[in-house]
Amino acid sequence: MTKNKTRALDILHYKPVDRLPAVHFGYWQELLQEWAEQGHISRELAENNWDGSDKDRELDKMLGWDHNWYCTVCANNGLNPPFEYKELEVLPDGFIRVQNPEGLIERVRPGAGSIPAEDDYQLKDRKAFEELYKPKMQFTPDRVDVEFFKKFNDTERDYPVGLHLGSVLGSVRNMLSVVGMSYMLCDDYDLMHEIVDTWADMQYQCAKAVLETGAKFDFAHFWEDICFKNGPLLSPMMFEDLCAAHYKRITDLVRSYGIDIISLDCDGVTDKLLPIWYENGVNTMFPIEVGTWGDQFAAARKKFGKGMLGVGGMDKRVLREDKAAVDAEIERIKPLIELGGFVPCPDHRLMPGTKWELVQYYTDRIKSLKI
Repeated sequence: MTKNKTRALDILHYKPVDRLPAVHFGYWQELLQEWAEQGHISRELAENNWDGSDKDRELDKMLGWDHNWYCTVCANNGLNPPFEYKELEVLPDGFIRVQNPEGLIERVRPGAGSIPAEDDYQLKDRKAFEELYKPKMQFTPDRVDVEFFKKFNDTERDYPVGLHLGSVLGSVRNMLSVVGMSYMLCDDYDLMHEIVDTWADMQYQCAKAVLETGAKFDFAHFWEDICFKNGPLLSPMMFEDLCAAHYKRITDLVRSYGIDIISLDCDGVTDKLLPIWYENGVNTMFPIEVGTWGDQFAAARKKFGKGMLGVGGMDKRVLREDKAAVDAEIERIKPLIELGGFVPCPDHRLMPGTKWELVQYYTDRIKSLKI
């Protein structure tokens, strides 16, 4: 393994490194288009550029990144088959009402990359679950392309690769909508439990089948997005009852295959759910969003100790400003870096307005830091 790969992994294992790695979490598509219009990259490089792709790694070299941390692969652990994407109605304000692959009815603005507005949902009762959703939540061997995963045994690759473990509740929330989930938690908690149990068991079976191919991974990762700026979208007590055992089952599985860095992506203020994740095997915060609520890693480290690891925590908004703002942000995160077990990374995808030259400046500065 090369230093490019091992720097971040060594930091997360409290091993010495020669310098900090410069890692990122990808880009909004609109930013890549901006950079193409500004002449920094070709239009070809801006299109079909995803985390860990050849184009992504080519962009790494141009900007000075060591690698994209969010290079993950997974089984087909979504609804199978997905719902058909349908345009249902063009609204007077230019928005389009659509059915998305999770069966949710949304209002989308053509050409926009931001989160669509939830308009309606189909998973409203047991009949809808039994007829429309439950058949799509079953594990079948064809969810795992064995030959594809056999390629992931290259210990000499120059960047870390993670096994994406899917979601325990976040994807269910996507199917229900925030409103629908809130109603179901009150009106039919038993059905909510059955939906989560069915979904999470399929996530476990997918992860198990991937690991049984012999594929090797450097970390494992969940996605949830079950919090907002004031905290969780449901009570921690309900979340623990619905989800804790599933996290424990899945994290025990991946640890039995030697994977000891297990991260989870949840936007918003996560402090009330962190104990549940940590006690059930999730030990890495990624990304650590700054947003409107400030740093969350220092408090988590103080509460949980050195077993709580982190990747993120760098306020990406300074990359739209100037060098002085970048310098100030690096000074702000230095105490986090000194805690160990922490890899600074822009706290989510770089957004439109991010300045090409400031990204290059940031990567140079980060790589000059000794720890």
